[in-house]
Amino acid sequence: MGTLYLVRHGQASFGEADYDRLSPLGHRQCVKLGEYFRAKGMQSFDAVFTGTLKRHAQSLAGIAEGQQWQPEPQVQPGLDEYDSGAIIAAIHPEPLTKPTTPELRRAHFRLLRRGIEQWMAGATQPRGLGTHAEFVAGVVAALDQVRSQHDGRVLIVSSGGAISTAVGHVLRMEMPATIELNLHIRNSAVTEFTFNPKRHT
Repeated sequence: MGTLYLVRHGQASFGEADYDRLSPLGHRQCVKLGEYFRAKGMQSFDAVFTGTLKRHAQSLAGIAEGQQWQPEPQVQPGLDEYDSGAIIAAIHPEPLTKPTTPELRRAHFRLLRRGIEQWMAGATQPRGLGTHAEFVAGVVAALDQVRSQHDGRVLIVSSGGAISTAVGHVLRMEMPATIELNLHIRNSAVTEFTFNPKRHT
């Protein structure tokens, strides 16, 4: 029996030219999470996986700083986030105003929700992305690797889309519930599964 901890990256740089990096707050969030793990007696993990994104690597570095250890992560492209800009552009090709106000942020996420719905239903094919089924397959392959090759404590550092997809797969959730979870997983939030060679729970 093992325990899998899926951690969403810390706060990234929303609205900036390079979203794919942690903000100073995001770094602090991850250090605090590492300190929390250490205080709970988890000074390290038996295996660590991340996606390929900078914010994943930076989040793991913050967690490791808080835990006071040096992980050797396995990098899995299947744990990467979908390209939200491409998903929005598939249904709204006009340029968007930089989301500098609460209303503009809400409008951004309304478009993203619609875009995800269309992509999941196969009604759009965002540029540069595979199908939604291929995205799910990448996440499931990472879960299968954890279950088949590891026991003990395993850490995955990824993004909201991948983590909600993992939860949706394990709990057999319907599409609307998976989307809702995707849009509400907080920065540096922890989702916990137990697992054995046959299944995650």
